[in-house]
Amino acid sequence: MKTIRTIGIVLAMLAFINQNTMAQKKAPAMLNHIAVYVSNLHQATRFYETVFALKIIPEPFKDGKHTWFSLGAAGQLHLIEGEKVNQHFDRNNHLCFSVPDINEFIKELKIANLKFESWAGESGGITLRTDGVKQIYFKDPDGHWLEVNDAK
Repeated sequence: MKTIRTIGIVLAMLAFINQNTMAQKKAPAMLNHIAVYVSNLHQATRFYETVFALKIIPEPFKDGKHTWFSLGAAGQLHLIEGEKVNQHFDRNNHLCFSVPDINEFIKELKIANLKFESWAGESGGITLRTDGVKQIYFKDPDGHWLEVNDAK
């Protein structure tokens, strides 16, 4: 009886050790892509390609309802046509892009007549985070919120 209990304890300890070892060896997940539904694929593609200078990459569907962009090491952005129009999106739910010079980026937004604001909603305002990063917010043609900052 004592032998059976000892074997049970040893097996339980081995299972515990095995679980913890597996958790320690498990590689963290990596971002593959972000998918955004859009109502007009051509307009949204032109917007993201122009505003953020994103490079279009091949997509497998070839159905005229998808555009894929490379985000470098961060993964990909997939635009998918089909979103219902006139939806409201909360600013907390946003995509964020970092640029080397936010002042130059803002100049380009102004040339393109794209309005931006601070986190507080001040038109043309820039938010200065406590860590010194400057950020602005604006919407894509479908109303999805976008943040642009100068984080390194």
